[in-house]
Amino acid sequence: MSDLKKTAYGAAASDTDFRKTWDRSEYEAKAKKEQDERREEGRARYEAKLEGKKWHKPVDFSTLDATSSRAGRVDVASMVGKSTLIPAGSAIGKRGRGAGFYCEACDLTYKDNVQYIEHLNSKQHLINTGQSGEVARATLQDVRNRLEMLKQRKREREEEDKRMGEIDLDARLKKTEDIEEREREERRRKRNEKRRKDGQNGIKKEDSGWEGRLGIIS
Repeated sequence: MSDLKKTAYGAAASDTDFRKTWDRSEYEAKAKKEQDERREEGRARYEAKLEGKKWHKPVDFSTLDATSSRAGRVDVASMVGKSTLIPAGSAIGKRGRGAGFYCEACDLTYKDNVQYIEHLNSKQHLINTGQSGEVARATLQDVRNRLEMLKQRKREREEEDKRMGEIDLDARLKKTEDIEEREREERRRKRNEKRRKDGQNGIKKEDSGWEGRLGIIS
């Protein structure tokens, strides 16, 4: 019996047609390119070693962003007193995730926080996180915006501290009542001004009909 079957489109198919096929020429070219890159990297490392220098992989700095100050504090105390399960053999030396401070961008683990902080400031970590290591020069407008933001933050912090410092409930109630009383006075003043504008020479006009005789002002 033949293994070929007739498909809905009339073409012959076998039982293994569902398997993925590989383009041998494409993967041969890819393997040759990787081999050439490793050979060139090995030659560059050897030449740098002969000159007493340390070789670094070339980086296109034009695609990286300027380095800025760290937005948040590095939390190195959150894991104190906690236990973490680490698979045996997961990390070899510093490479890979292990017991300690792990950098996901560089896949490195450090045993103490001093080495970890030094790594965060290193050029290797900055490049792996998309930063060039060069600090952009701030303009005059940037400085003004920064100062204005700091002043606004200081005012908000002072107002928050002032509100938190008002522990006396009676004083807070009295302050709330004073604010509401001033608002009522302001609404009353605006209402009286509107009534005077609606009248003639500041006096309400009374109707000569029965409404006026009853004291009803229109």
